[in-house]
Amino acid sequence: MYTQSLSGPWHFRQLGANDWLPAQAPGGVHTDLLALGRIPDPFVADNEKAVQWVAESDWEYRRTFDASAELLAEERVYLVGDGLDTLAEVRLNGHLLGQTDNMFRRYEWEVKSLLRPTANELLIAFASPVRYVTAKQAERPLRGVTQAIVGGPHLRKAPCQFGWDWGPQLPPIGIWKDIRLEGYSIARLTDVHLRQHHAHGQVEVQAEVKVEQWSDAALEATLRVTAPDGSSTETTRALPDAPLALSISIATPQLWWPNGYGDQPLYEVEVEVKAEAGEKPSTLSSTLTSAVASASYTIGLRTIELRQQPDQWGRSWQFVVNGVPIFAKGGNWIPADSFPTRLTDAFLEGLIRWAADAHFNMLRVWGGGFYEEERFYDLCDRYGILVWQEFVFSCSIYPLDDPVFVENCRIEAVENIRRLRHRASLALWCGNNEMEWGWESWGWAKQDWEDALRPYVERVPALRQLVRLADSRLLLADWRQLRDAYDRFFHHDLPAWVAAEDPDHAYWPSSPSSDTPFQDVNGEVQGDSHYWEVWHGRKPFTAYRTTFPRFQSEFGFQALPPLKTIATYAEPADWNMTSYVMEHHQKNAAGNGLMIGQMTETFRMPKDFSSLVYLSLMLQAEGIRYGVEHWRRHPERVAGALYWQFNDCWPVASWASVDYFGRWKALHYAARRFFAPVLLSILDAGASMGIYVTNDLPAPWEGVARWSLETVSGEVWEAGEEVVAAGPAAATHVRTLDFGDRVAAHKLTPLLSGARRDLIFVCELWQGEKLIARNIATFAPNKHLALAEPGLSWAISIQDGQLRFDVTAKSLARFVELALEGEDVVFSDNYFDLPAGRTAAITCTLPVGWTLARALDALRVRSLRDSYA
Repeated sequence: MYTQSLSGPWHFRQLGANDWLPAQAPGGVHTDLLALGRIPDPFVADNEKAVQWVAESDWEYRRTFDASAELLAEERVYLVGDGLDTLAEVRLNGHLLGQTDNMFRRYEWEVKSLLRPTANELLIAFASPVRYVTAKQAERPLRGVTQAIVGGPHLRKAPCQFGWDWGPQLPPIGIWKDIRLEGYSIARLTDVHLRQHHAHGQVEVQAEVKVEQWSDAALEATLRVTAPDGSSTETTRALPDAPLALSISIATPQLWWPNGYGDQPLYEVEVEVKAEAGEKPSTLSSTLTSAVASASYTIGLRTIELRQQPDQWGRSWQFVVNGVPIFAKGGNWIPADSFPTRLTDAFLEGLIRWAADAHFNMLRVWGGGFYEEERFYDLCDRYGILVWQEFVFSCSIYPLDDPVFVENCRIEAVENIRRLRHRASLALWCGNNEMEWGWESWGWAKQDWEDALRPYVERVPALRQLVRLADSRLLLADWRQLRDAYDRFFHHDLPAWVAAEDPDHAYWPSSPSSDTPFQDVNGEVQGDSHYWEVWHGRKPFTAYRTTFPRFQSEFGFQALPPLKTIATYAEPADWNMTSYVMEHHQKNAAGNGLMIGQMTETFRMPKDFSSLVYLSLMLQAEGIRYGVEHWRRHPERVAGALYWQFNDCWPVASWASVDYFGRWKALHYAARRFFAPVLLSILDAGASMGIYVTNDLPAPWEGVARWSLETVSGEVWEAGEEVVAAGPAAATHVRTLDFGDRVAAHKLTPLLSGARRDLIFVCELWQGEKLIARNIATFAPNKHLALAEPGLSWAISIQDGQLRFDVTAKSLARFVELALEGEDVVFSDNYFDLPAGRTAAITCTLPVGWTLARALDALRVRSLRDSYA
């Protein structure tokens, strides 16, 4: 076996142009044009509009190469493209190899007879995806998202690349994954299915091996498992004509756990096929030493199930790993760059590490993006991040009544199931995003078609009844045909393919879903839920506390990105919420207005644009905190909370907690607090304050809750201490205090509906001498708090390569923000509350080359009062 890479330098041109320009593969037309300075940065201002012509054009990529002697010595040589995006025609030395129409599939062609020792030419012609889907949409209109180029559902390409309510309309074109030549002699591996069987404290690792053989030779297969400590075990057997099952028993397995529940030891697995030329012997020859094919995998030893059991509220919906029920904490993952080939390994690892740092144990790979690359799953395996994996269908009606389209999807599904099923991080296969909800509740059925008919009926009044009758029958038949096709695909075909290829992971038909087709799709009795009444429905944050989903897989609230990010796409003259550029970088039509509306309910109006950005960050963090803390107070009923969304694909106002450049928003710091394994939360209801401790740990937790009723200036009116004995995987109600008499109207006190504006409730959770958490609650809205100048002061030191900031407040400082001018850093905490007389010790990595004096000069500190005073 021999592999020759074809990645690296290529040339490209617009179809019909004369000059070939330098390019890179993997890569794409946009990034290649950017590198040459031929187009402006699409992420700046409204340049997105200026580059629409790129995806509306056809392009050619060309590479010339010599074929190595080692490659030509193999009996068969395959051209393999792991990802061609999307409509490609592939030619080698003038011979048409084939065409592609699915960016999620791996394509290969046998090319040995076409290769020459030197001067081979590989030519890939890419047709415009925009022109293709536009033409298809004209032939047969299909429902899609309103922010996208119409027609996207007709093509197996990442839906969000055509546009979404957080993403630009910049569909890439090009070779987006590895491309290479693979040479084999005698045989090659066609499939390896790794499975685990856990029993009596031992784990059996099994490999079912399938081989394609074209030479009369004896074959044997070896399965080798290497433990985290480097020790290895192997077994070898002769390969029969049928698939071969090899197995190795691990007597003392080291189990893999999700983040926060244990370690993530990983085992290396190798399958190797060896051969000897000649007739197949009846017994295994000891001289079979020539390796003809091999494959390597990384696995974690663990069991996982989606547990659904009847209970007093309906039916549970909880992930269970190694027999331990898991409260899923995390967010929804979208493609991390609109041009995915420029995403670096270091930045991707940073994203996954930051997820783990915020106590995530799950990411939902949302169905509007794409199946991620191997490096993504490698990182999730390493960091203990469970992956909810969706098939790529989202918020649209697809032509699933077309057998050719369905067969294309079947091959796509099987290839990706086989690619990912061995992953320790893989938790679930989910059919699609929000499409069953669309059929049930979004008017995708008869009402939509009646609306489409109305203009025709109104224009032909004399034939009104005839037109209504004839057209309605046709359209009614079409939507019924499409819904039946949806039902067949997601409730029958796709689950059957998953069961055949990966019986060890659960399948879920859609998100949200009740698993009862088209009934109570987004309910709270069983299945998962999406809750958007706070954002789209404009309800207050307290509305989260009225919901009790079995598993909350989507909910969210937008914020602007940090000002430093805004400065990359908008000039200071455009720093206004309703400026043209700011609205261009807000893809949700009502988004900026929704933020401002909720802001007026929560905070005083900001004094300047920088303060508005700050308040939007705090608004988002507070909203999501309300929901997560509530659901974590009910783990017996709610088994997970995944907010929308974790990351961004370009600089934009969005629901993300980490922006496109990797800058943490206030939400991500809040997530590190509200996803903590031991959570302190306050259920504030008027003058009543309930203290709760939620413990995700498998063992009991003991500590002390210290509380005080005090003024913003630190005058303590009442205080107490409660012993906390929090059971494992449970929420404990510590105590509820009623301060009705203390917060009632007083003639010397500024009032709001009888509540004191200068009074707060402070609660701290301690274990021994260690402060675990600090929370505050108010008796009046933040916008009405009688905040005084907080009198913040700080001392800075360097300890073990870390900058340490000891920040103290003389009066309550809400939502304290630290920043280092000129440097992006991640602090140990940020956007935190600091009551009067307390000190918070905050650390961050010392930037390279920085001194203490430079850090002191660069430090910027502000709090809520600074946003208006």
